[in-house]
Amino acid sequence: MTKVLILGANGQLARHTTKVFLETTEARLTLYLRRAERLANPDPARVAIVDGDVFDREKLKAATAGQDVVYANLAGDMARQARTIIDVLHETGLKRLIFISSMGIYGEVPGERYRSVLDPYRDAALLIEASDLDYTILRPGWFTRDPAIRYRLTQKGEPFSGHDISLNGLSDLIVKLATTPDFHIRESLGVSDA
Repeated sequence: MTKVLILGANGQLARHTTKVFLETTEARLTLYLRRAERLANPDPARVAIVDGDVFDREKLKAATAGQDVVYANLAGDMARQARTIIDVLHETGLKRLIFISSMGIYGEVPGERYRSVLDPYRDAALLIEASDLDYTILRPGWFTRDPAIRYRLTQKGEPFSGHDISLNGLSDLIVKLATTPDFHIRESLGVSDA
């Protein structure tokens, strides 16, 4: 049974992915977020909720202990958050990290110019890529509510294909990454609708 720590658990994608984990797997989840009272526990038998900030190293370390996978769905000071996560994973011996970034961080979206708003996402990705973790960085397009579960993956260095990705498709991919050992390890993947 896979144990997954979800950082930034109140975000739109994280909430959707939590639902997919609970509906399609036997995984046990730890939902980690600031102001935990904002989030109702969807399944107390399989879900623990931790009120914490990623920058609180001791609390993050305690939440990481015993987990198999960390799935980070964050915003804000992304590079500092990535550094803290990398350090805590080293301290706890956990290697597997799924980290949500953004399309365009490498200037890979045809017809679009790189914008400084992407700097925090790019900086975090570069730190993670330089680590020795078993990471997968996901660079999704804009989220849609399309019910279909489909997606197209592009590797770092390839042009990004499309602009949108359904929450269902992206959540399905995250669950597969978390529950399938060695699936897309040490890769940065663009994710768009197929």
